[in-house]
Amino acid sequence: MQNRKAIFDRNGEQHYDNISAFIKSMRGSDPDATVFYLARAINGGEDPLFLARRIVICASEDVGMANPHALVVANSAMQAIHMIGMPEARILLSEAAIYVATSPKSNASYMAINKALEDVTTKDTGEIPMHIRNAPVEKMKELGYSKGYLYPHDFPGNYVEQQYLPDKMLGTKYYSQTKNE
Repeated sequence: MQNRKAIFDRNGEQHYDNISAFIKSMRGSDPDATVFYLARAINGGEDPLFLARRIVICASEDVGMANPHALVVANSAMQAIHMIGMPEARILLSEAAIYVATSPKSNASYMAINKALEDVTTKDTGEIPMHIRNAPVEKMKELGYSKGYLYPHDFPGNYVEQQYLPDKMLGTKYYSQTKNE
């Protein structure tokens, strides 16, 4: 009776407003706001696994390649929450959320897959080049499958210039590395 409950409707507008503020605080690199909205959600009875999933999504979508370890931390926290439950899960949630909030950010991978999905669903993207096709049987090799493929590990630096995109997609760029990667 003495504990003050935050006004929080777990199934209504407060739920959506609070989770939006939680995610945007992580994305915006504000650990104090992040943990505040996390505390509101926990205090309001939000499912810890729901919160953990939001942290995993943010680690992938917003932190991405700027700190790939953030996804490992977020996923580990989510798995541990399955094992220990509340009230200790609050510590895991806080640690993972603050880690994600304080990580450098890059959504380059997120943008890259969105652009590539747009192309494969709206364009004639052409055929996979023959030299990178799989040839599990001799007859396929006779048809030219995998002929001329250059194995990158046979070259200095484990890299060799060769065509990977279909002819119709040559020159297309999906991934644009950011200064955080």
